[in-house]
Amino acid sequence: MLDVRRMQVLRAVVTSGSVTAAAANLGYTPSAVSQQVAALEKQAGMALLERVGRGVQPTAAGRLLTEHAAIIGRQVAEAETALDDLRAGRTGRLAIRYFATSGATLMAPALARFRQEHLGVRVDLKMTDPEDPLPEVTQGRADLAIVVRPHGRLHEGVRLVHLLDDPYRAVLPKGHRLASKRVLDLTDLADEPWVGSEWPGPCLDAILEGCAAAGFSPNFVVESEDYASAQGFVAAGLGISLIPDMGLANRHPAVVVRKVRRPEPIRAIHAAVRETSLGQPALGGLLTALRDAATQ
Repeated sequence: MLDVRRMQVLRAVVTSGSVTAAAANLGYTPSAVSQQVAALEKQAGMALLERVGRGVQPTAAGRLLTEHAAIIGRQVAEAETALDDLRAGRTGRLAIRYFATSGATLMAPALARFRQEHLGVRVDLKMTDPEDPLPEVTQGRADLAIVVRPHGRLHEGVRLVHLLDDPYRAVLPKGHRLASKRVLDLTDLADEPWVGSEWPGPCLDAILEGCAAAGFSPNFVVESEDYASAQGFVAAGLGISLIPDMGLANRHPAVVVRKVRRPEPIRAIHAAVRETSLGQPALGGLLTALRDAATQ
């Protein structure tokens, strides 16, 4: 196999016209340059230089390798420039996963800002509902995912960056006996028929754990697993529901929404990234944009 560094030494000799001049340009001794060329000739199995007066000129094989050395030199320079751009966050690709209700509130404003600051970075953005997007990060298919996880829950090799806490609200049909109260204790809902609003997973767990802390298990009479449908079932008088604040952007006109306490179920929303990816400037820029979107 031809040695690329020796090919660049040969190129220096050919372009400068002599071993002595090439050595001066490279900062080598003439004997070191001659040794590099001789070793390359041994690899090539052909003579690469021939003497002409006090200088040298390339043989046909020498011209061939010199031309390829020039191409390789340009490609290495281009690779170094591309690597610098990637290292600085000017180029690259980020695979992002998110769940539906985080889209408008977090992902949209964060991505708009990110694209202004990182024009050359391509973003692969996909929604994962109803699947939990965390495995996309742990298995290396995504660089960042918006996830719901309890505070303090650790996952090997993954950093969870807290963005915001999204509290659940009680959704009641208008005219319900509890609608006159501004704030409800969670136990007020213990004997009510419930309309499910969540798929099995971390979001539903937040509801069930809150109810367990209040000393009861909810009686689900309708399973909708969709916030808009859940509001429709509530409006029809089939039961009450708990829906996170971020899921109530479009409220049904026939429901009322009340805060809940003692306890207030909350889903903690995080950005999940692999520990090994945290040094990427582009990823850091997206995390900053997400944090800012969360505070707004």
